[in-house]
Amino acid sequence: MNTPNPFPGMNPFLENHWPDVHAKLLVYIADQLSEALPGDLRTRTEEQITIRNPGGTRTRLRPDVGIYESWKDGVPPQWQPDKVRDGDGVDLASEPQIIVLDEERERWLKILDREDRLVSVIEVLSPTNKGGGFDDYRARCESHLAAGANLVEIDLLRGGRHAVSVPLESVVLPEGAYTLVCTSRVSRPLSREVYATALRDPLPTIRIPLREGEDDVVLALQPLIDRVYRLGRYWQEDFRETPGPALTEADAIWVADRIREAGLE
Repeated sequence: MNTPNPFPGMNPFLENHWPDVHAKLLVYIADQLSEALPGDLRTRTEEQITIRNPGGTRTRLRPDVGIYESWKDGVPPQWQPDKVRDGDGVDLASEPQIIVLDEERERWLKILDREDRLVSVIEVLSPTNKGGGFDDYRARCESHLAAGANLVEIDLLRGGRHAVSVPLESVVLPEGAYTLVCTSRVSRPLSREVYATALRDPLPTIRIPLREGEDDVVLALQPLIDRVYRLGRYWQEDFRETPGPALTEADAIWVADRIREAGLE
């Protein structure tokens, strides 16, 4: 079985699997851009790990080399220390508590020249960016802009707070607004290019700015999200409950109709 994305635009059920969707989408964006970039530019993925400590503090790490274990996506094994006893068999070591810290992994895409100068940054927002990690995300965006890079923010998530670099009240939103893309150009620091689409609309084809005097690179988002759905085999997942926040009654009926017509009930 291989079914296409039943939605003409963003598939709201993909939000249930965002870490995997996010990782795939960044790779597909990099692939599409690499085919069109000038010969002296290249794409690279940047990663930052944030560990939320028990007291609520956050530790940000940017590893040079990461070693990851397969159980990270499942249930971690429980380590227990060997008992230390004296000559009479009496325990000398107490049993520790095992506390697993929350880990948030953030990834974004960079366009660099041969001298590793930063040209543009593409951020695909995550729930963390729009929630508890909002301040960290905004600080990172400000650092991109301060470094003289163009910034493209792609928000495909309905939930969470408004996080992209444009005041929401200044944007003309379509009825049933869902996705928002915001481009900040180095050459026009006081303006923003915004693409806003509704649940029932295809995702936009956007312009990725490069260096001054160079043509923009065109990035078609809809084929990429369709590819994520298809190659991720997301038709195998549960479609009984749409991720929040709640849809309007009309949109909820429309979503249910798309699922039924695709045979995914």
